[in-house]
Amino acid sequence: MVAVGGALIAVALLLLSTLNPPAYAVVRGAFSELVTPIASGADGMRRGLSGIPSGIGSFWGVREENARLKAELEANKTLIEHARVVTRDNRRLRALVKLRDRVADPVVAARIVYASGSSTRRFATLNAGSWQGVRAGQPVRGPDGLIGRVVEVSPNTARILLVLDPESVVPVRRIRDGLPAIAAGRGDGQIEIRSAGEAQVLFEPGDTFVTSGTGGLFPPNIAVAVALERGRDTIKARATASPDMLDYALVQRAFFPEASDVRAREAAPR
Repeated sequence: MVAVGGALIAVALLLLSTLNPPAYAVVRGAFSELVTPIASGADGMRRGLSGIPSGIGSFWGVREENARLKAELEANKTLIEHARVVTRDNRRLRALVKLRDRVADPVVAARIVYASGSSTRRFATLNAGSWQGVRAGQPVRGPDGLIGRVVEVSPNTARILLVLDPESVVPVRRIRDGLPAIAAGRGDGQIEIRSAGEAQVLFEPGDTFVTSGTGGLFPPNIAVAVALERGRDTIKARATASPDMLDYALVQRAFFPEASDVRAREAAPR
């Protein structure tokens, strides 16, 4: 029946196109308006179904590319951090080398292998000792300032009393006017600056203090501390050189070395 119906419709359309072309054009337009949306929908469905495999492939390709880019990003982050660490180490080492060139008759540049950071007593350990010329009483400094002084020596290690320790006392002077003062460790990571003679001395934030050379142990003009507050006679300050941030330090001879040390240096072969 469907075939017979289709044949009859075809014959009718053929006769119509032959006998009355204008009427056939109208009928053809109506059929086109009816069939076109159906054909468009069918074509879209066909395209969508045919695109499913490529879409799935593209999805997995994007996921793999995303995973690869994330892995590269993490690797680059690691390389960047490593480069930053190397750059900081090189900067500190260059500063220490420049300092060694400026310091007259330095003893040795050594690595800080340990520094106490949580205890009220503040010490550090160097990997150089008596075999490298280190002696008790010698000052130890970094590129930014004074770290402390040697208190104990073994053949290949030395113990340093840091300027942050409560037992550390360093004669200093204020840079802007030469005012004499005393820098003493507080045991809490800061330094206490006390007037050495005058009363009612006014300290200002940012006042910088360097070693004065008084006492004959520490050479003059080594940076020690910077004032943190305004006050009279006694104020808190921060150390210019933090041993927790240093890898290497420079051991110097005492400003006025002991006579035995002078004789040993004169007797040493050249």
